[in-house]
Amino acid sequence: MNRLWRSFNHAFEGIMYATRTQPNMRVHLVVAALVLLASLVLHLERYYIVALIVLIALVLSLELLNTAIEAIVDLLTVTHHPLAKTAKDAAAGAVLVASAAAVVVGYLIFYQGITTGGESVFSAVQSVPANTALIVLAVVAIVTIFAKAWVGRGSALQGGAVSGHAALAFAAATMLAFFYQKPLAGLLAYFIAFLVAQSRVEARIHTSMEVLTGAVLGSLAALAIYLLVRPHVVL
Repeated sequence: MNRLWRSFNHAFEGIMYATRTQPNMRVHLVVAALVLLASLVLHLERYYIVALIVLIALVLSLELLNTAIEAIVDLLTVTHHPLAKTAKDAAAGAVLVASAAAVVVGYLIFYQGITTGGESVFSAVQSVPANTALIVLAVVAIVTIFAKAWVGRGSALQGGAVSGHAALAFAAATMLAFFYQKPLAGLLAYFIAFLVAQSRVEARIHTSMEVLTGAVLGSLAALAIYLLVRPHVVL
């Protein structure tokens, strides 16, 4: 179990490194968050959202691979060798091809929603909040990665300026409380989120302020997306 945990930690360290050092990675993450939010506003069907998530994952994965290739090339040579340049250019080209394809597919997906006002697609968010839940958690995770990468303290899964566990837990609790609007369910959800946050402080992985920051971040993100998707609901 410890070995598996370390492997996940190393993987997230790679994501944080790319976010800190690669401007393109930061651009991809921002665009990913905006695309996911737009999919909620236009009430796209589930298979459209699946296609968007696959494309986002492909672009981000290739950007990470590009970062890895650049690091290996820089490690193996300190001179401006033509083959080193070819390796970096080819890796960057792979990201460009995937990004271009994502733009084209994104246009085809959003064109119908924009031109028809969403009337030609099912309102998946209204009927199945699972789409909203997935996107809220993805956006919260992206913001948390940005915060950890910006501060540069702690690791991806342990420590850092923001508790990702608390952010995700309180985002989920906020979604449950507002979408289902059942006081008992909301209280139970927030109680579980509190236990998650408390466990991070108890294990001395995060300070109380870091956990509080994560909780506020997750709650506000979920609330903002809820208001964006359901503007007719009066709180």
